[in-house]
Amino acid sequence: MNNFEYYAPDSLQEALASLEKFGQKARILAGGTDLIAQMKAGRVQPSIIIDVKKIAELNRLELSADNTIHIGAAVPLSKITAFPAVIQQFRILHQGCSLIGSDRIRNRGTMGGNICNAAPSADSAPALLCLGARAIIAQSKGNRIVPLQDFFQGPGRTVIAPDELLVEIEIPASPKFSAGSYLRHTPREEMDIAVAGVAVFLVLNPNSNKCQEARIALGAVAPIPVRVPQAEAILAGNILNKAVIEKAAEAAATAASPISDIRSSADYRRELVKVLTRRALENTCDALDIRI
Repeated sequence: MNNFEYYAPDSLQEALASLEKFGQKARILAGGTDLIAQMKAGRVQPSIIIDVKKIAELNRLELSADNTIHIGAAVPLSKITAFPAVIQQFRILHQGCSLIGSDRIRNRGTMGGNICNAAPSADSAPALLCLGARAIIAQSKGNRIVPLQDFFQGPGRTVIAPDELLVEIEIPASPKFSAGSYLRHTPREEMDIAVAGVAVFLVLNPNSNKCQEARIALGAVAPIPVRVPQAEAILAGNILNKAVIEKAAEAAATAASPISDIRSSADYRRELVKVLTRRALENTCDALDIRI
């Protein structure tokens, strides 16, 4: 690594002042599981490191009275997956976060870091997209709220400016009669990144047993994690059965724009999207007690 200066501000205001002063020379350290590896490999060489682990606002983990969950950007993944509200009310998020790295990585790494790293394969991102998550971003002039579907700009790039800091991820309460599932494929069971990942979230109309709303998000098969409105439209307003599910799975595969690399061919990734979408939809139907 190159030499760098280390700052550990105690307050959000102090951290923002440092970002405003140093700009693109600085990098944020929360868990460091991505940043330290990138620095060791020489892919990034910041001259300033700002450690935000002690800032109270970034350590918030709370379920508010309206069942909105607030997850600070520096909260470790292990705390998120152990939080009762995540286990009971946001199962799809629990599934995604539980797959990131190993126990040791999850004890250190953060969901804020997972999305700020902006890897197309980030396991928390498809679930957050399906849940309608919002990013709370702070700068010295005040906060702004960005829907997560507008957060990613490309591999390694987000909407966060050099003088801004992700404070928390806010997830609204899930509707009644809803459920979701996240599935991915990796060459190894653990400690690997997704070749393809699919998150599915369905809201059921209890009066007609039809799908009232569908959300499908893909990871690792496009430059950024993406929603798939083409597939969602096939499900919404229809009774869920094998034919409808298969049609939606095919639409999701068609909408994917994967690349071929050392880990997989583009065609294989498209086939994985179809299979994972079908299985995730079937799992979600089971959770909603829908016979297909």
